[in-house]
Amino acid sequence: MAAAIQFFRGVDEPVVPDIRLTRSRDGRTGQALFVFEEPLALAPETMGDITGMFLVDEEGELVSREVKARFVNGKASAIEATYTWKNNDDFERFMRFAQRYADSHDLGFSGQEEGGDASEDEDA
Repeated sequence: MAAAIQFFRGVDEPVVPDIRLTRSRDGRTGQALFVFEEPLALAPETMGDITGMFLVDEEGELVSREVKARFVNGKASAIEATYTWKNNDDFERFMRFAQRYADSHDLGFSGQEEGGDASEDEDA
């Protein structure tokens, strides 16, 4: 089963979001902000209201109800959704989903690691 993001259960959103992570200093809590530019979920032919964002993979489902539309000139143009975790187990579960989602959509991951960046090794 490929990892997918859904706004309507059973309907995968084909638009790949920009995802930004923030974590507290102790690393226990944090948020992932998802921004979908012109997602299919906002298409005029879409039926029903968006009640959440569902992150689906082989382990099950992660749910966020923090979903809002961004409007430009009175027309919905983007969806912004926030997934929040409250402990390290939830963060690790989210990261497993994120890795599966990246793998199933041929995406890479870029981020800042603690303790410096990988380019330090190239100077040696």
